[in-house]
Amino acid sequence: MYAEALQARDISKIAGNVSDHVKTVLSNTSRYYLPAPGVKVTGPIFGASISKRLEVTEASVLQKAEEPSKTEGRVVCELTVEEDMLNGGGNIHGGCSAFLIDICSSMSITMLRLATSGDREYSVSQSLNIVYHSPAGLGDRIRLVNTTLTIGGRVLSARTEIWNVTHHRLVASGVHIKMKPSSAPTKANL
Repeated sequence: MYAEALQARDISKIAGNVSDHVKTVLSNTSRYYLPAPGVKVTGPIFGASISKRLEVTEASVLQKAEEPSKTEGRVVCELTVEEDMLNGGGNIHGGCSAFLIDICSSMSITMLRLATSGDREYSVSQSLNIVYHSPAGLGDRIRLVNTTLTIGGRVLSARTEIWNVTHHRLVASGVHIKMKPSSAPTKANL
């Protein structure tokens, strides 16, 4: 699992203005979801087969339209809906959409921090708010457009839109708020 996840993919098809180094880091989406050092996992990690199929198609640092003195990160990913993503009705499961919004919005935050400061600091989810708009079925191609909203000292946020490329409609949209994790206590408070 580790050797495959650490191999970079071909970055020649990733559009955008970030460096080849940043594109290489983003290119293998499985790399972000390996077990933490010291954590032993004997079976597959949740969503590993799905995240492995994600294709990064764009990675850019852009000037914010609303505030030209600020920048935003934009990462676009694509994926074809397969059976391991479906609910009983034959459409992408809401939990799968939430998973994709979680990991892809996190990629936009990681990309902006890496491209602007070289920082790859770890963050954890605080909230994920999703609106479901329309279905995407087996074989449909989906595009996830992820844009950072804020990168603060402790709180980070991004938004994601999942578009059905096959049927030209919005599938889901979400806002993901993340935070830097608290330090582990040095001794228990009883």
